[in-house]
Amino acid sequence: MFTLAEVASLNDIQPTYRILKPWWDVFMDYLAVVMLMVAIFAGTMQLTKDQVVCLPVLQSTVNAKAQPGMSGKADFTTVETTTGQGEAASTRTVSFGSVPTVTPDVPLSRATSSHFQPTESGQELKKEQKDSSGRKTNLDFQQYVFINQMCYHLALPWYSKYFPYLVLIHTIILIVSSNFWFKYPKTCSKIEHFVSILGKCFESPWTTKALSETACEDSEENKQRLTGAQSLPKYVSTSSDEGSPSANTPMITKSGFKFSADKPMIEVPSVTILDKKDGEQAKALFEKVRKFRAHVEDSDLIYKLYVGQTVIKTVKFIFILCYTANFVNTISFEHICNPKVEHLIGYTQFECTHNMAYMLKKLLISYISLICVYGFICLYTLFWLFRIPLKEYSFEKVREESSFSDIPDVKNDFAFLLHMVDQYDQLYSKRFGVFLSEVSENKLREISLNHEWTFEKLRQHVSRNAQDKQELHLFMLSGVPDAVFDLTDLDVLKLELIPEAKIPAKISQMTNLQELHLCHCPAKVEQTAFSFLRDHLRCLHVKFTDVAEIPAWVYLLKNLRELYLIGNLNSENNKMIGLESLRELRHLKILYVKSNLTKIPPNITDVAPHLTKLVILNDGTKLVVLNSLKKMTNVAELELQNCELERIPHAIFSLSNLQELDLKSNSIRTIEEIISFQHLKRLTCLKLWHNKIVNIPSSITHIKNLESLYFSNNKLESLPAAVFSLQKLRYLDVSFNSIALIPAEIGLLQNLQHFHITGNKVDTLPKQLFKCVKLRTLSLGQNCITSIPDKISQLLQLTHLELKGNCLEYLPATLGQCQLLRKSGLVVEDHLFDTLPSKVKEMLNQDTSIPFANGI
Repeated sequence: MFTLAEVASLNDIQPTYRILKPWWDVFMDYLAVVMLMVAIFAGTMQLTKDQVVCLPVLQSTVNAKAQPGMSGKADFTTVETTTGQGEAASTRTVSFGSVPTVTPDVPLSRATSSHFQPTESGQELKKEQKDSSGRKTNLDFQQYVFINQMCYHLALPWYSKYFPYLVLIHTIILIVSSNFWFKYPKTCSKIEHFVSILGKCFESPWTTKALSETACEDSEENKQRLTGAQSLPKYVSTSSDEGSPSANTPMITKSGFKFSADKPMIEVPSVTILDKKDGEQAKALFEKVRKFRAHVEDSDLIYKLYVGQTVIKTVKFIFILCYTANFVNTISFEHICNPKVEHLIGYTQFECTHNMAYMLKKLLISYISLICVYGFICLYTLFWLFRIPLKEYSFEKVREESSFSDIPDVKNDFAFLLHMVDQYDQLYSKRFGVFLSEVSENKLREISLNHEWTFEKLRQHVSRNAQDKQELHLFMLSGVPDAVFDLTDLDVLKLELIPEAKIPAKISQMTNLQELHLCHCPAKVEQTAFSFLRDHLRCLHVKFTDVAEIPAWVYLLKNLRELYLIGNLNSENNKMIGLESLRELRHLKILYVKSNLTKIPPNITDVAPHLTKLVILNDGTKLVVLNSLKKMTNVAELELQNCELERIPHAIFSLSNLQELDLKSNSIRTIEEIISFQHLKRLTCLKLWHNKIVNIPSSITHIKNLESLYFSNNKLESLPAAVFSLQKLRYLDVSFNSIALIPAEIGLLQNLQHFHITGNKVDTLPKQLFKCVKLRTLSLGQNCITSIPDKISQLLQLTHLELKGNCLEYLPATLGQCQLLRKSGLVVEDHLFDTLPSKVKEMLNQDTSIPFANGI
């Protein structure tokens, strides 16, 4: 057998699961325990005290006459005697003849030890009848035990014998049915996870804080109490509208918000400050709740399993009640037994008593009563399950009572578990709802962020950029710390990968701020902050993945001078480029677009009248439509890089004010159209580098105002004389081509200051080159030059000379006459530098030897 503790363990569940046990499940568990006690009590009584006592039923009187013709056999005569009034008849059998006689009232040993003596037996019979007070049956003890056991199995109804075991089996089935959803692997894991998260959410300090803030916001009395509290050194907004605005609104509007730089808001320290460890745990809980919701809302297995086990219990109740009620009347104290063992005992019928009958009947009635109560509770459970849609759960009441109006409704198993929790305590669901709210999560991030990023820490991250401006770069934070807006002397603010960035009204304190970078950061701004940015911001960089990420307020910055857009403007979902109207950017001068455009967005023409610089950097996508360029008559600088252009676009020739043209990294092979540049009287810089140009047409001579010409990284094999007719040319770059000869006409370029011919096949330098006395930079590296003429001394303004990668054996001593040249500007192998005279080396090292000596 098994112990009570072992059976009770079937009904034992983890204490944490109790929040998922409504009152009916708890009541049914207690009823199951009582039924279990009934079964064990009945079984114990049956094993220890259950017995049947039987007596034979006498059917005739004793016949004292001998029966003739019975020689060799024992003659039996039934004798009926009556002793006393109302007593039962007893029977004795008397044997006549030579065969031993078996008498029920005489032991078998006496009956078989001697032959029957009529005279002596008659005397003994008379004596026994005289001495006894009841009727004799002449059965010994073993015969009574035998007949009691026979009649226990034959006469008693089977339900009386197996009642305790049936009750035990039925109770175990009911217990298993009640708790199966806690044990089934596919539901057990979800339930464990849910209970674990629910407990942590209930006990989290952030839950208490969030609900306390809500209570304070809804209570005027609490607001008055907060007025007298100790102020904090942080600026904290008391606006209850912490929700994100719709995607259609360009900025955040807060009703009742009034910005003040001198008067910080007041809050209770215990409500505002959250321990760092508690904050991290709360943030982890938000992530767990988000993942658990996504996992559980996909199915309704838990709901179906609970409904199934409730139906099983109801069917079980009906089955037990139907067959058990029929056996109530079969349990009785007296039973008639016909064992058919007359040849062993001598009697055919016995009357038996069952000493446990009364107790069993009472226990059976009690069991039926418990089963009826259990069944009615099952019926109520089914009514509850189908009365309302349990696969949907609404937090409407929580939304009404708190400021978290964005708590979403849930469905399927998630909803069912919350309905079950509500039967235990609705406060659990209310606290759990805090962790489903994005507003609540944003509040937590804001508090944790401000706690971590103090003013002193932010000050340490401020640096000076190349333009000698104070710059702060914030990367991958949960938001923008409030202390950032206390850095009033900041010039440049970079926000990168901050998806929940919000710019409050405090930004108006940053009077020096003129440049803002938003890298994958769709920042939202308050109304006051937007007004400040609209009037003061001069430069804005926006880096995005999709055009929808560009904040709407960007298009309303009327005083913006420079706009840099880096991201996908030609989305597959939008055949039309999604760039909104730039009409409000009335003072925009520079527009930089790095994207994958197939055509120039027509919206750019909104800023055409005042735009002076347009830069389009494609990712290799072919730019086909450029007609919009014709409207940009005031553009002075135009860059079309990596646009897969094969020819110079004709639309460019209409830009009468164009001063600089950069067509870098395209697929241009021929530039015959270059003659049309003669109409662009202001064109001074032409960059056709990193293309596939084979030759330079002689018509280039018509661009008389050219000062800078870039042809590096092409396929040029020679330089036409027309290039050297450009008398205003100051910068010439033909590096990394296949040029073998520098024409003597180069001496005509008297204004040439920078000449780059690195990475070609030049082997000699013409003497006319050194007539360009204004040269400051001369790059001759990676060629086949064997010697440097002494006339290099004529380049008195030379500051940079590159000779590395040639076939030189020595350097001319006349380098020392280049008074502005220093070793830092001389790019040459070390062994060639050592060939110079000591005085020359000393002069070239002059700028570095002095600090070196000081260092020693």
